Amino acid sequence: MPALTNILQRIGANRDMALAIGVVAIIGMLILPMPGWMLDLGLALSITLSVMILMTSLFIDKPLQLSAFPTILLISTMLRLGLNLASTRLILGHGHEGAHAAGGVIAAFGEFLIGGETVIGLTIFMILIVINFVVITKGAGRIAEVAARFSLDAMPGKQMAIDADLNAGTIDETQARERRSEVEQESGFYGAMDGASKFVKGDAVAALLITAINVLVGLIMGVLVHGVPLAEAFHTYTLLTVGDGLVSQIPALIVSIAAGLLVTKGGASGKTGAALGDQLGRYPKAFGIVAVLLGGLALIPGLPFLPFAIFAGLTGWAAWKLDKDAKAKVVADRAKEIAATATEVAPEEPISRTLAIDAVRIEIGYALLPMINDEQREPRLDDQVRALRRQMAADYGFVLPAVRIIDNLALKPNEYVVHIKETEAARGTIRLDRLLVINPDDHGPTLPGEPTREPVFGLPALWIDRGLRDEAGMRGLTVVDCGTIITTHLTELVKENIADLLSYTETQKLLNEVHKESEKLVADIVPTKISVSGVQRILQNLLSEGVSIRDIPTIMEGIAEAAPVTTNLTQITEHVRSRLARQISAQQARGGVIPVVTLTGEWDEAFAESIVGHGDERQLAMAPSRLHAFLAAVRDTFDRLAQDGEIPCLLTNPSIRPFVRSIIERARPATVVLSQTEIHTRARIRSLGTVG
Repeated sequence: MPALTNILQRIGANRDMALAIGVVAIIGMLILPMPGWMLDLGLALSITLSVMILMTSLFIDKPLQLSAFPTILLISTMLRLGLNLASTRLILGHGHEGAHAAGGVIAAFGEFLIGGETVIGLTIFMILIVINFVVITKGAGRIAEVAARFSLDAMPGKQMAIDADLNAGTIDETQARERRSEVEQESGFYGAMDGASKFVKGDAVAALLITAINVLVGLIMGVLVHGVPLAEAFHTYTLLTVGDGLVSQIPALIVSIAAGLLVTKGGASGKTGAALGDQLGRYPKAFGIVAVLLGGLALIPGLPFLPFAIFAGLTGWAAWKLDKDAKAKVVADRAKEIAATATEVAPEEPISRTLAIDAVRIEIGYALLPMINDEQREPRLDDQVRALRRQMAADYGFVLPAVRIIDNLALKPNEYVVHIKETEAARGTIRLDRLLVINPDDHGPTLPGEPTREPVFGLPALWIDRGLRDEAGMRGLTVVDCGTIITTHLTELVKENIADLLSYTETQKLLNEVHKESEKLVADIVPTKISVSGVQRILQNLLSEGVSIRDIPTIMEGIAEAAPVTTNLTQITEHVRSRLARQISAQQARGGVIPVVTLTGEWDEAFAESIVGHGDERQLAMAPSRLHAFLAAVRDTFDRLAQDGEIPCLLTNPSIRPFVRSIIERARPATVVLSQTEIHTRARIRSLGTVG
């Protein structure tokens, strides 16, 4: 016994090896002859495995808990076919020796079923095969096919529902991944079950063919080769064939029932017995009606009274008991509700939840709820927001935090509000049943509609019926739907506040998770030369001027070069910008040329002389009157060029660029200020004038 225990422990510890050995043994059955005692062990194993599969399918809560069932089905089918081939070899080779030629299990099953009447036993065996093939196997296969089809058809909808819950904030990223994984496993399971059901069907067909071959070839071998009398040969070979078929078809029938139970479980949760009991027990009236019907049948002359009377009494008692339990449950539940209402004290909300804020949140009025709840609506607001997050990641190199979309009954029905870090950033009113037509020139072709101002840029616009979309497009007007209005508004707000949205945590994710290929470079710089907070501030400086931070390796190389020389983050940022010259030049180029406006020598000298302090303490100390004059000159120059359709950059000396930018961003934040070091050596520039 200790030796056997040790062997079983080793097999349990090496399940992969044990499975491989088992598959090789099955293949060996197809090639090598087996003695009778070994065949008995294999048949006993087949019956044990089938009963184990059936019991497991009864006690699992949901089908995915036995997701390996298709593989189990294949292996059990291979095992039965291997045993069939081994038993056929023994029956045809040694059937003339008597009923025990193919082992004791086959002989016992054959004698039990036939019992001296060969034709009756053979008929019963054939009926058993028909039941398995026509009823159970075919039905389970059809259910698996339909379940696979419905599961695949429902997969996109389930994925969209998960994404909607994620965007709404009801679940987090981890829960979303778990749900997506479960959806994928479910569709894969039902697809595999659809294919695996064909194994069971083929097994039933093979049983019919094996039975016919064993009987016919057995008679030929017994009568013609071994000289056994025809009657004796028919009885012996039929007994062996039926015993072999029975001992293989009983496990096949059990596994087919298990497959049927598994795929028919469907949406029922919990163990099969408990689920059936709970669902059937909800309707006591059904049991009462059955009791009355059975009682009537018991009283009909000619029908046996006792069987129908017994079951009429049992179903009547079940109806009374279930109705009593249901009423008692209602009373108990009501008492619990009253007690809970009287004694329950609402728990205090944790302070941590009160302090938690959303980086970006969109609140909508109740009339706008179809934008996120209507599955048939294309495109949905949450889909557009996801597309915006992907676009922002591609354009600026950092992933916008999840945007939470919620309804707010305090808003007007058609109103929406965008919050940035719990502060209201903008609001607007839209019409879900209409389209917005924008006419920036405030003249030209008009359409019937309601005049308004579009909420993003305040341009003159018109709400029109949806049926006028094509006509507006033919007239050259810009037509947008409500979802596009909100996402455009959100895009502009994010661009304005993008630096504030790059938090310390997001910076760590960029360095440690997104850009793993730069792990060694980051480890050499952070925190020995600069802290994560310092890197965060440099990245915020870049983003505030619209510079993408996708090229983290080049940015970190620039920081590594500048950090040993200065600790001033503004100067480090300027050096990083010079390292990003190729990117910045490509970003500002128009048709391959960068349009620029330069400062006159007078203004260059004025800014250079107004910088006081040394090293990291440099500051701009220019008289307010001079600053106003400079801003007026910049405004006049850029407004004049804008009338000609030109949007140039302001080109300055590297030493004064950050100071010039700090002045201009207050009056013209969209104006790009570049230094000569940020113009790539191969970039072409076109001077449009000077700020004098």
